[in-house]
Amino acid sequence: MSSFFFALAATILAPAAGAIISGIDRKLTAWFQGRTGPPVWQPFFDIIKLLGNENRTVNPRQLICVTVYLLSSMAAVFLFFLQTDLLLIFFILTIGAVSFIMAAMSVPSPYSQVGAQRELIQVLTYEPLLLLSFVGFFLVTGTFNISGILAWEEPLLFSLPLVYVALGFALTIKLRKSPFDISASHHGHQEIVKGSLTDFSGPQLAMVEIAHWFEVILILGVFALFWSTGFLAIALFLTITYLAEIIIDNLAARSTWRWMIAYVWPMGLGLILINYIIILTF
Repeated sequence: MSSFFFALAATILAPAAGAIISGIDRKLTAWFQGRTGPPVWQPFFDIIKLLGNENRTVNPRQLICVTVYLLSSMAAVFLFFLQTDLLLIFFILTIGAVSFIMAAMSVPSPYSQVGAQRELIQVLTYEPLLLLSFVGFFLVTGTFNISGILAWEEPLLFSLPLVYVALGFALTIKLRKSPFDISASHHGHQEIVKGSLTDFSGPQLAMVEIAHWFEVILILGVFALFWSTGFLAIALFLTITYLAEIIIDNLAARSTWRWMIAYVWPMGLGLILINYIIILTF
């Protein structure tokens, strides 16, 4: 029962943590670009402003799909902190990703349609890497269960270094960071047309942002499985990992979807396959 309440508390606090991380991300990005940037608390102000706007939807299907997207993100975080099965979390994440794409496709705007198609390509690119990375956890620990993975005696990074790199590709795409921010062009924060996000506004856009914060926490949780030897060690490991994501985001130019498929699949799948061979051989 205590694990249930821990998972519930973590799910309640996750959006706040995700918002602070997003604020730090924007502050560091501004610093890299020589700007002062918004305060760390700006994501909270943005969400409050969006929630206060009039609730307009293009059609009822859009609202239903966005709601499913948010609920699936919440469920995935809850199940992760409940230390359940990684495959179950993977399938729930897929439901959320498909719902988001359907929400963008449900409107006639050509910008939204193109953004949704690019989002679909991104999902098809990162999901095999994500699933095969989870298989890597199984090959080392013998279980997909998070509690079993956390019980492993030594950091999994020693056994799965190439899987860690491949998972970095997958999760950079999932976070829609450069060079893989082709579906929403989201990180510029200056573009009127934002791909799959073009036709979201007010409370709906707030729901999408909150769902994204849940995903950020879940992604960091998955990375924490590589080094779960203690709270300080996890915090330091995740700080280094996310800082690397921010640096790559600021150094890399936006890629095309053709470049993404041509490079991410061969490199990601190749790294995972080599790590599999090393595990099974030694």
